[in-house]
Amino acid sequence: MLENSILDESLKGFNQSVVYGRDVTVKDIIDLSRCYPMMGNYQVVIVKEAQYLNQIENFEPYIVSPLETTILIIAHKHKKVDKRKSFYKKMKASKSTVVFESEKLKDHVIPKWIQSEITALGFSITPIALMLMSEYLGNDLGKITNELDKLVINLDKNSRITEVEIEENIGISKDYNLFELQNSLAERNQLKAYRIIQYFESNPKDHPLQMISVVLHNYFIKIFLYHQLRKMDQNKIASELGVHPFFVKDYSKATNSFSTQKIKQIISNIRTLDLKSKGVGSNDASGYGELKELVFKIMN
Repeated sequence: MLENSILDESLKGFNQSVVYGRDVTVKDIIDLSRCYPMMGNYQVVIVKEAQYLNQIENFEPYIVSPLETTILIIAHKHKKVDKRKSFYKKMKASKSTVVFESEKLKDHVIPKWIQSEITALGFSITPIALMLMSEYLGNDLGKITNELDKLVINLDKNSRITEVEIEENIGISKDYNLFELQNSLAERNQLKAYRIIQYFESNPKDHPLQMISVVLHNYFIKIFLYHQLRKMDQNKIASELGVHPFFVKDYSKATNSFSTQKIKQIISNIRTLDLKSKGVGSNDASGYGELKELVFKIMN
């Protein structure tokens, strides 16, 4: 955002430099930063992937005495800067420095973030399509953004994104997915559940057991919570569960299939599955037999 918005296009060629931490030294960056702008008030120096810089603490002399006509942006990605070092402490203390930390978003706010990004791009999305995206793409915002860019490139502006577009452009099946697995469990449709698991088993890279166990755990926790919230207003329930109001009816239906006592037993079984998927107490951590057994226990 800063790369595209600080300088006018006419000035970028003279006054904007973008370098990568793997390719430069701290001295190179400081030398760039001590240059004066040409035909403008500022020059912008952007250091991408600064986590790969050697001896990043060598920035200290420049932090103490920066050039006022240079805007130096150090993007330290994936890894956190060691806050114990004087380099970080001097950055925090300097009146010429802004330290911005972007924490990973929690899973429950990802659907809302995807919704806002889609709206900003000029599109809308169905609740089910939104749920599919958020469950399968996780909380890696870079990955989500890339998939959104690929998704909308062939769509007409202002169109509505449905499960069909998700399947065709992102590769998430509209019929064989975790959302449909949850529905089959709530409906006690054992045949449908096993068909979905067989599909997962044929595409293990896209459907790892660890992810499935986490999603199922969260699903049954929400059913358990719905038992306590069922007398509340629908929008209030949706807010408490962290879901779109469209899905409240599904949790209502699921409470008719599972008592609170049954849910406690299911959650315990899911946790056992999660441990086995990580190799604890199982000789086949990547096999889907344990998941099929879990479905049998849920249905009976």
